[in-house]
Amino acid sequence: MSTRTKIVIGGVAVGLLLWPLIGFWMSLLIVVGVPAVAYFALDPEQRRRVRRVSHKEIDR
Repeated sequence: MSTRTKIVIGGVAVGLLLWPLIGFWMSLLIVVGVPAVAYFALDPEQRRRVRRVSHKEIDR
């Protein structure tokens, strides 16, 4: 199982656990928003490295 698949499964699990506690839209915001904020917190060189690695994985 790839790392990306593990991350997706973890995100879905967190979303399902949060859903009954805080509602659907808030849990969706957390599941989508936290990775987006983490990505934008990287400096430009780190973002380039992340994109390069993800493109290499797609080209396999």
